[in-house]
Amino acid sequence: MNKVITTAENAIADIQDGAVLMLGGFGLCGIPENCISALVKKGIKNLTCISNNAGVDDFGIGLMLQQKQVKKMISSYVGENAEFERQLLSGELEVELIPQGTLATRCMAAGYGIPAIFTPAGVGTEVAAGKETRQFNGKEYLLELAFDADFAIVKAWKGDTDGNLIYNATARNFNPLMAMAGKITIAEVEELVPAGQLDPNAIHTPGIYVHRIFQGAKYEKRIEQRTTKKLRL
Repeated sequence: MNKVITTAENAIADIQDGAVLMLGGFGLCGIPENCISALVKKGIKNLTCISNNAGVDDFGIGLMLQQKQVKKMISSYVGENAEFERQLLSGELEVELIPQGTLATRCMAAGYGIPAIFTPAGVGTEVAAGKETRQFNGKEYLLELAFDADFAIVKAWKGDTDGNLIYNATARNFNPLMAMAGKITIAEVEELVPAGQLDPNAIHTPGIYVHRIFQGAKYEKRIEQRTTKKLRL
C-alpha cells in the first residue's frame, strides 16, 4: 500500500462538507498547518472539529473559523480566539467544552476500539447534563462516548514511507492519540524518509494507524504567547 501523498491538497481531497475531523496539536504546537491551509483553500463547510483548542484568530483552526467552515467545535480550551468567542455568543457556532483528560481519553478509547469510558471528571457539573452516571465503589462516574471521527489529521517531526511517525518534544501532545482514532489518518511531517531509516525504538505512532503521509512545505512554529523579562543592567 503506497501511503505517500505529494501535497496537502491531495491528502485532504476527499474530505467533504459535514465531515468530523480530529486535528492534533496543543495551542499552536504540533498542529497540522499544511492540512489546515489546504482545508481553508478547499472551502468545505459544516465541519465538526475535535481539537484541544481552536487556534488563534489568524493561525491554526482560527483560519477555518474565519471562513465559517466549522459548524461545531469540540475542545477543552478556547480562550485565545476572539472570532471563536464572537461566533459562540452570536449562536453561529456550536461548542462542546469538555475536560482535557476526557478529551484525551475519548480519543484513546476510539483508537482502542472501546465504545465508551467512565470518568469522574465533570460529575455534578454542566458537563454531565443528559449523560448517564454510575457508581463504582461508592464513587460516581460519568459515561462518555468514544469519538467517531471520519478523519484524524496529525503533525509529526519525522515519518517514513510506511507511515511510522516520531514527534518532537511537546509537539507529541494529542497527535499520537488522534492518529489511532480516525477512520482515515493523514499525517504531515517535517521530514519524510524511506522505510527502515527510523529507529524502531523511537517510533511513537506505528505506521499501521496511518493511511496517508506527506512532507509539509513549511512550518511557521509560531509562539502563542511570548513573555519576556526586562533585563536589568
